Amino acid sequence: MVNTITEGVKVSVETLYQQEYSNPANEHFMFAYKIIVENMTDYAVQLMRRRWDIFDSNGTKREVEGEGVVGLQPVIEPGNQHEYVSGCNLKTEMGSMKGEYQMIRLLDNRTFDVKIPEFQLVVPYKLN
Repeated sequence: MVNTITEGVKVSVETLYQQEYSNPANEHFMFAYKIIVENMTDYAVQLMRRRWDIFDSNGTKREVEGEGVVGLQPVIEPGNQHEYVSGCNLKTEMGSMKGEYQMIRLLDNRTFDVKIPEFQLVVPYKLN
């Protein structure tokens, strides 16, 4: 698990290769990732947007941007966390992702960006 803290918001990421949803012969490798967003501040924050940079080991890069996460724009109270699972497909056996969340501090409606740490997406047999 990798994690980072930006302005008191901790983001932790764990990944899992999804062999049952992958088709290596057709260059389709599916990965799931679990993210925990933990509010370590003294005020409520809301996750409004997300932006991802997705890198495939064949040299391609994709950018994905949109509102919220998995259809939600969660409010995270001080000391609480929001957890979700999503997925990403690659054309190769290895790649990585990183990005950021746009958050709003509900106390004064100040927006700020929270870093999502870079994490690796690797088919297990490539680790041997």
